[in-house]
Amino acid sequence: MNDAAITFGPALVAVLVLLAVSGAAVVQLGGLGPGRAVLIAAVRAAAQLAVVSLVIIAVLRSAPLTGLFVLMMFGIAAVTSARRVGTWANLPWTALAIAAGVVPVLALVLGAGVVPLKPIAVVPIAGIVIGGAMTATSQAARRALDELKSRHGEYEAALALGFLPRPAALEICRPSAGQALIPVLDQTRTVGLVTLPGAYVGVLLGGAGPVQAGMTQVLVLIGLLAAEAVSILVAVQFVAAGKLSRAE
Repeated sequence: MNDAAITFGPALVAVLVLLAVSGAAVVQLGGLGPGRAVLIAAVRAAAQLAVVSLVIIAVLRSAPLTGLFVLMMFGIAAVTSARRVGTWANLPWTALAIAAGVVPVLALVLGAGVVPLKPIAVVPIAGIVIGGAMTATSQAARRALDELKSRHGEYEAALALGFLPRPAALEICRPSAGQALIPVLDQTRTVGLVTLPGAYVGVLLGGAGPVQAGMTQVLVLIGLLAAEAVSILVAVQFVAAGKLSRAE
């Protein structure tokens, strides 16, 4: 047994419950939103990871099942992003935006042999990149739509000056949507100085040395930067073209 592994037991359960309740209380009492959202997210995370932990044993024994599992992760990411942006009608476009970032990155790292074509390696890398692209797509689209709504007068002024609708929308929403890249930029700039991200810690806990763990984390961070940059660019283009929108 790895001495560095987290020990499961009553103390862990109690700590998790305390953290979830505290977070919900802060959100509710601080006027940041409904506290139940924190509790629901925490319960869902625990339940989903419990199920995945049981399923992953079978998935990691089969290449076809691994492929299906990665596709399932991608599908859930696209649905989540579509709902976060506004409507189910956004689903094809959020899927395309996420895929635009994820597919080239995974194709490069797997095709070059940097990440071995083994389920135990493919699943976590694919999950990290898909998750990052999902978040970037959601944030970029929401920021772009917010900007177009709050600065609608400037958009109409651009049209009056002769801009076509799509270029006019891009002039308004592109700079703010680019801010969706800030979290991964900050994480990359401060890695090792402020935080030790999950890939690094996971590889260390798996028994590898610090150098190998560091190389793995650098690959993950730069892959995330590339994937999220592409997803943000595509999402903004879809917003400007009227493909990504809200119900109103």
